[in-house]
Amino acid sequence: MNNRFLNYLVVACLILALGIQTSDAQNKRTGTAAATELLVPVGARDFAMGGASISTAKGVEAIHWNPAGLGRMGYSAEGMFSTMTYIGDIGVNYGAVGGHFEGIGSIGVSVKALNFGDIKLTTNDDPEGKGGRLFSPTYATVGLTYARALTDAISVGTTVKIISEQIDRVSATGFAIDFGVQYSGLAGVPGLGIGVTVKNIGPQMSFSGPGLLRSATSTAERRPEQKYMIEAASFELPSLIEIGLSYGGAFQDNLMYTVNSSFTNNNLYFDEYRLGGEVGYSIENFSLFGRAGMAMTPQAEEKENIFGPTFGFGISYGMTGMTLILDFAYRQVEFFDANQVISMKIGF
Repeated sequence: MNNRFLNYLVVACLILALGIQTSDAQNKRTGTAAATELLVPVGARDFAMGGASISTAKGVEAIHWNPAGLGRMGYSAEGMFSTMTYIGDIGVNYGAVGGHFEGIGSIGVSVKALNFGDIKLTTNDDPEGKGGRLFSPTYATVGLTYARALTDAISVGTTVKIISEQIDRVSATGFAIDFGVQYSGLAGVPGLGIGVTVKNIGPQMSFSGPGLLRSATSTAERRPEQKYMIEAASFELPSLIEIGLSYGGAFQDNLMYTVNSSFTNNNLYFDEYRLGGEVGYSIENFSLFGRAGMAMTPQAEEKENIFGPTFGFGISYGMTGMTLILDFAYRQVEFFDANQVISMKIGF
């Protein structure tokens, strides 16, 4: 493919992203969005770098951060499982598998589920839940990702996500689309990369189900008590645009580093800036990584900035025909227990 055409493609994506960002900035809205679980991060490696690795995320873990990174998968096939302790005793479990198919590209399937635990069921007649009945919300997102490396420098990818939310006897279903581009060797500079993503583009979501039925008696006519369905309001998905820059290199043959930065424009929240980095040391088939990062939201009030800096490490061990990778991440949180993420990845 003509390199000039590829350059035009990347520039067009950047102009589109910046154009949308400028338009939103003129009419900034903050408010309630549907399916905010789409924003909950997954995977310890990129999480430990503050989520700034929009241009460097790769493999099945990149499905959440930038689907184009699946096209840079370093193995023929990958499998990953990640678990996180989130705020309010919420657990986040994530699993993904992906494979590279010669002449086609890379295809991945991912599942993210939130575990809220058992919650007391309260009603108008039992506002304190003394009846002992319990319910557990079920939030799950299933994604199908396709990515392809167009050249050694440029990869593109897209993810189609099905969103399912159920709370007792009401539920909501929706879908969203992500699109991403990664470009390494920007402006002919080795190690300099850029990434652009547009995430969570889809129709509004609303709840429905028998839990919205209410009993009422008509005052205009002589009718017995009847059931009426409340029409729930619909809300927009938390669509966002992210642009990331990175630079990586090596201090020496077995000592590598990467510095990442990113800008996020959310259609229903304030702009966010992220910064993170990674240092890696390799000896034969063994590699050790140290990571750190942070996210900043300057426009938000101090009490809204509850997330602090992130830290983490990773261990990679290569065997005949297989590589095992274990990553851990830690993020300080105000008012709640800290977030901790553990990821296990296998490459074949």
